[in-house]
Amino acid sequence: MAGYEVNVGASLLPGLLGGQDGLAKLVETVLNQILQAQVSEALGAERHERSEDRVGYRNGSRIRTLYTRVGPVTLQVPQTRDGGFPSHASESPKA
Repeated sequence: MAGYEVNVGASLLPGLLGGQDGLAKLVETVLNQILQAQVSEALGAERHERSEDRVGYRNGSRIRTLYTRVGPVTLQVPQTRDGGFPSHASESPKA
């Protein structure tokens, strides 16, 4: 796995300690940024980037709720046109 650069907006920082769902929002932001970075890496190009190395195209995203210890986290799981982006973070646990 490659190293990913994650940016946290200044609006999330005050809610980390004072808010009830501050940590859940932080986890949500970080996971969504990682999913975007993973799909960019898999496709060989960033969003709206024209590249000779591109191997596929984005096709929107789907909303999935991940239940964590810090509370429910809403993920925007990217989709590709060929359906080839494996997103293990949004899969349901197997019984």
